[in-house]
Amino acid sequence: MNVYTFIKINFMDQQQKNKEFIVNYLTALATGVPKTRALLEKYMTDEALIGHIEFFDAAFPGYEVYIDEMTAEGNRVIVQARLKGTHMGDLGGIPPTHKTVDFPFVIKYEIEDNMIVNHWMLADQMELMQQLGVIPEAQAAH
Repeated sequence: MNVYTFIKINFMDQQQKNKEFIVNYLTALATGVPKTRALLEKYMTDEALIGHIEFFDAAFPGYEVYIDEMTAEGNRVIVQARLKGTHMGDLGGIPPTHKTVDFPFVIKYEIEDNMIVNHWMLADQMELMQQLGVIPEAQAAH
């Protein structure tokens, strides 16, 4: 086996391991269980992500995440997914509406030594606010 083949196999193997790690992580959190700090710290050191998850779990207790698509490159895994949950707690000043939501988001995880060390996320907040009834649904253009 030449050096190029060896590097390519190891590189692709690590990407697959990173994807499997993210699937295991999202499965552990997506079962409707409380997302405790102890559970989160099994998978991440990213304090901003821990805070984000705790915030959403307080507003949508036991929310679930469903993966629509996943891509890996180097130490990064990008996931297109949906969050499903019922609004039972305060959401940045919005009192509980008890409405069920299903809104899309994209998140990039950076992984080192089987731990999420950084993330970047983009969520469809307009869709979320419409589903909560905070803003009216967009009218179709004429």
